[in-house]
Amino acid sequence: MPPQRRAVQQALAVWRRLPFTTTVVAVMLVAGVASASLWRAAEAATWYPDIAFGLPSFVAGRWWTLATGVFFAVEPWFYLPMVGSFVLFVGFAEHRMGTRLAAAVTVGGHVFAVLAAALFLLLVQGPDWAWATQTATLRDVGFSAGALTAAAVASALLRPPWRLRVRLALVIYVITAAIYVGSLADLEHLFGVAAGLAAGPRITRRFDPAPASRPSRREWRLLAVAVLLLLAVTSVVTYFLPDDGPLGPRFGDNQDLLDLGITLVVTLLIIRGLRHGKRLAWWFAVVIAGINVAVGLLVAVLSVLVAIFGGDVTVGQGIPRFAADELMWTALFLVLLIGRRAFRVPSRRRVRRATASTEADRPTALQMLQEHGGGTLSWMATWPENSYFREGESFVAYQRHAGVAIGLGDPVGPDADRAEVVRAFAAMCDRSSWVPCLFSADEATAAAAGELGWQRVQVAEDTLVDLPDLEFRGKSWQDVRSALNKAGKQGITFRMVTLAEERWSLVAQVRAISEEWVGDKALPEMGFTLGGVDEALDPHVRVGLAEDADGQVQGVTSWLPVYAANGEVRGWTLDVMRRRHDGSFRPVVEFLIASSCLAFQSEGAQFVSLSGAPLARAKGDEATATLDRLLDTLGETLEPMYGFRSLHAFKNKFAPRYEPMYLVFRDEADLPRIGIALTRAYLPDTPLREIVRMGRH
Repeated sequence: MPPQRRAVQQALAVWRRLPFTTTVVAVMLVAGVASASLWRAAEAATWYPDIAFGLPSFVAGRWWTLATGVFFAVEPWFYLPMVGSFVLFVGFAEHRMGTRLAAAVTVGGHVFAVLAAALFLLLVQGPDWAWATQTATLRDVGFSAGALTAAAVASALLRPPWRLRVRLALVIYVITAAIYVGSLADLEHLFGVAAGLAAGPRITRRFDPAPASRPSRREWRLLAVAVLLLLAVTSVVTYFLPDDGPLGPRFGDNQDLLDLGITLVVTLLIIRGLRHGKRLAWWFAVVIAGINVAVGLLVAVLSVLVAIFGGDVTVGQGIPRFAADELMWTALFLVLLIGRRAFRVPSRRRVRRATASTEADRPTALQMLQEHGGGTLSWMATWPENSYFREGESFVAYQRHAGVAIGLGDPVGPDADRAEVVRAFAAMCDRSSWVPCLFSADEATAAAAGELGWQRVQVAEDTLVDLPDLEFRGKSWQDVRSALNKAGKQGITFRMVTLAEERWSLVAQVRAISEEWVGDKALPEMGFTLGGVDEALDPHVRVGLAEDADGQVQGVTSWLPVYAANGEVRGWTLDVMRRRHDGSFRPVVEFLIASSCLAFQSEGAQFVSLSGAPLARAKGDEATATLDRLLDTLGETLEPMYGFRSLHAFKNKFAPRYEPMYLVFRDEADLPRIGIALTRAYLPDTPLREIVRMGRH
């Protein structure tokens, strides 16, 4: 087929899928050529007042400008962002909502935004507000307000967490532009996005969008970083650009370049800490935001007092700009307080200040793990949310929730010292008024703690696949063999990689698959013994990828090392297991696990652990009915959303052997607090009352 004919067919195919978007773009380009506005400024042309919309045009009776102005740009270079944003925003809306609804939303949003901006300027213009008076004399062209309205409406159809991110980006953009730039177009964008966000859920209700979910730890961190970054950007913009926006200059702003530089350095350091969930960075940000909020309240009180006693507080004095800045600091302060559980990673300095005999940092813990070896969950001890209690050549990794210190897995160190390490760990907890326990401990640790009078209850089963003699033969392996055969026929290939060394675009695919999985659950991501992509990026962790012929990742698994006492890796533990939501290769998980087993077998590994699914367990015969009921209720509540028990049953396809995993505790009286602490450990971003409410439903 000739290239010209192929291009025509492709253009027609795009038009059939997106007729409204392509037609409007084509008219824009034709109008630009016919009017010469593609290479000459339209606002300098004599015909510009006859086609541009705005308050002057409406006062003169030119209401048709609502339709004519959408196909032009003020300056030639404006065509690139105008056409590009229209294709992106309206094209997406048309793809998700259909042509008629997308066209109605875009046109309706444009008309509403333009008229609302004109009405606003008509009402507020006057000698006391120079910006409003000046802006009321301006005209504008373009379809950007309608495109942004369509984007705001269509954002309701996005899956979490992208719904929150897109809406946050839209809100930050329009508010920043309206306050600190303040052109007529910026005012129209503000009204358009506000209308789209308000009406979006109702307009898209018939499409049955994914239910909204609470922000995850990563989302809370990104939200705090976004607000703080916005404050830093506005400081730079307002320093180098004139303060001619709607709110004027900032009250009392006499900052010089050195002050600006110091402020930016400190802000970037705090942003870096918040991005990693650092507790110390959170404290710094809370203090700084709190001071700004207090100053804002003080100025507000003084302004009211001045007004009461006959003083004059006007726009020219910069009070509105100051108030807008303080509102952003207030927003940051609230985000930090509400999302405080996302910022619990202890700082290295805090760890180093602790007594050397009872505390260790992550490098020390990693060195001890490689020296003495550990169990199938021991690598999780190196995750950043953990603290470390050290006793001699051993340590216990733990997290503290609800006054309970939850030890993760088994103590790392010489096996003969386990009982002594547990005793010392309990003594440290007593000094701190904490309740001690060990979660997902093996039989040896439970027995060692039993010597001290501790008790146990089984909470999970570790699923182990021995590799030396592994062969996928026999009827029981039919599903696994079928997955391997289908992969070959569909061009699916397997790679075992170190994710941190892969290209950025591939890591982005893995993140998208994982975040889509989290967003589908209508609950925040779980933590504690469940890692994510951040943990998979550790250079010690191996990652299995299933890729199709186009290089698109169809599924991903991550494997945590299990060390022997000589520092060698004797096995691997499955952590992340995700598949593409819309992937065409259905048995991708079976394919990934089987291929990983064969890869590790060829390297001489002794076993792989498919890990113990949380809250999926065999009941023990211990007298722990209270905790049994709590774990059963929590497991049943989360099963429809997370499928832990279904996952536990799925692992039977690989003919594993089972080893029990225990919760080890001192006293039955501690069980209610331990149950609450475990709930918070796995669901740190979800209030307990919400878990109870979901259980009732």
